[in-house]
Amino acid sequence: MIISTSSRKLLQFILQHVTYTSTVYQHHWVDTVSLKFKSSVAKFPVTIRHPVIPKLYDPGPEKQLRNLVTIATKTFLRPHKVKVLLQSIRKYYPDVTVIVADDSKEPMEIKDDYVEYYLMPFGKGWFAGRNLAISQVTTKYVLWVDDDFLFNNKTKIEVLVDVLEKTELDVVGGSVLGNMFQFKLLLEQSEGGDCLNKRKGWFQRLDGFPRCVVTSGVVNFFLAHTERLQRVGFDPRLQRVAHSEFFVDGLGSLLVGSCPYVVVGHQSHSPEDLNLTPLEKIYGIYRKNTNDQIQFKQALHYFKNHLQCFE
Repeated sequence: MIISTSSRKLLQFILQHVTYTSTVYQHHWVDTVSLKFKSSVAKFPVTIRHPVIPKLYDPGPEKQLRNLVTIATKTFLRPHKVKVLLQSIRKYYPDVTVIVADDSKEPMEIKDDYVEYYLMPFGKGWFAGRNLAISQVTTKYVLWVDDDFLFNNKTKIEVLVDVLEKTELDVVGGSVLGNMFQFKLLLEQSEGGDCLNKRKGWFQRLDGFPRCVVTSGVVNFFLAHTERLQRVGFDPRLQRVAHSEFFVDGLGSLLVGSCPYVVVGHQSHSPEDLNLTPLEKIYGIYRKNTNDQIQFKQALHYFKNHLQCFE
């Protein structure tokens, strides 16, 4: 289509009322608009696509936290840790739904009306359990916690909700007893494979929240938009130790922040009940990555994420 006129007012009117109708179906189609005035030419792209269908979440008439947030965790061979975690959650959030994904040999008995418990095949894996847990979330936000965390008076979920409600962040982390695990991911692209650099720290302060920062990855205690978390997902091929891999997969699509003044505690690594020591030892065996698994994880990184170096 060509529009030719010497009247600027008429041109503005025409451009305001131009509509596009595709003759073929393409999800994303880009057209180029070219404006010429004397010897000057201005060109800009116009993306033609379907409008995005909104997905709304009902916060309920009183906007209670339980209608906005679900807590999710993955456990393996540590029922005693989960029970302590749940007790600490209920002290501060008595009616928030908690989803537990468990790939232990024996099922747990949990007497809690607000817990959804899912038993998986034995040893199915860390990221597979994460996928299962978040797939069952129906609230706008999901709070991820490890099974050996401990809620305290500084574990303010509502503070993290406020951050996500008022910013464009997709994920916001807190700290685990002061451990923020903030890291930056810097990608250098090339045809033969990209280089990904991982560095400690953050990029900048978060607008409107001077005690929070923008970064690429955070600790295993974070609140996220459920749908955006599900969109990235957790690679189920990573069965044992894995964390930063999720943030690598989300690089470029997830905006991540950290507010370390929201703090969750951590249970003791040594069980007080000596009868649990053998179970902890078995868990420790599965907890460690073997050399084969480390090599597999590196190969997966390099192939899946098109890398030639990761530092």
